[in-house]
Amino acid sequence: MNRNALATIVIACMAAAPAWANPELAQKKNCMACHAVATKVIGPAYKDVAAKYAGQADAVAKLSQKVIKGGSGVWGAVPMPANPQVNEAEAKQLVQWILTTK
Repeated sequence: MNRNALATIVIACMAAAPAWANPELAQKKNCMACHAVATKVIGPAYKDVAAKYAGQADAVAKLSQKVIKGGSGVWGAVPMPANPQVNEAEAKQLVQWILTTK
């Protein structure tokens, strides 16, 4: 295999790989204005969200929709506003990251 073909394959694989969410994406999408990893701010700490939804098969789908559409009543009286700046793929990435926090 020549060098150009190998480079093309590597670039294609990198482009096809999912982008992993991280604190920078959460900051960019303004999530950190109301949440933190280890402590409650306005909304719950991400570690508490991860603990509450641990082992739930539908957690990513359910929480991704809450990120986009907002919600209320699960964590108290303060509602989470909708986040139209977050698309579905980003919401899933964020939720997958949140569910791994400890």
